[in-house]
Amino acid sequence: MYLSSWRTGDHPERLLALLDSPGTARVAVIAQAVDALPPAARRAAVEREIDALTALGLRPVELDLRAYFDQPPERVAAVLARFPMVWVRGGNVFVLRHALARSGADRALTALLRRDAVVYAGYSAGVCVLAPGLHGLEQCDDPSAVTAAYRASPRFDGLALLDYVVVPHVASPGHPESEVLSALADRYREQGVAHRPLRDGQAIVISGDSTHVH
Repeated sequence: MYLSSWRTGDHPERLLALLDSPGTARVAVIAQAVDALPPAARRAAVEREIDALTALGLRPVELDLRAYFDQPPERVAAVLARFPMVWVRGGNVFVLRHALARSGADRALTALLRRDAVVYAGYSAGVCVLAPGLHGLEQCDDPSAVTAAYRASPRFDGLALLDYVVVPHVASPGHPESEVLSALADRYREQGVAHRPLRDGQAIVISGDSTHVH
């Protein structure tokens, strides 16, 4: 896993090192966290991710999970299995969580990671969604965006692929959510909620049994 606070972080070489053949690797870009944006803004957001990953020598393509909503989960699982890496961009964590569940991608990604068959990478909401639960993150992401985007109720369970919450943008004055997320990290600490704060530029790299912050 390559879990960044903001975009590809300050050490994208750590991301590339997780791949066997980074120069030829196809990457599935999952941008469901911005599904509540107007179509033109959403397209621009996806293009930024494509451009950034292409600049690293990767071969990114968007995998729009909306095409797999309410389909047999085997369909999205078969598509995800073709990619050595998924890149899950930031946005609204509740919108992302709903899309992962409705498409079956949450179960598919969990299975692939347990087999060590995919690199999971991303930032902000794409990292927050891995926590056991999402309670507290409504301080920065509006859960009602799920209703606006999908006419559904938000859910507060995470994928539980981590046993802690990653709190991005902490102590990052250039980011508009830094103040509220820094306060959330303080609140988690006071309440004894397992979490790891990240500053913009930092990333948690998990490989085998090792976990490092770069």
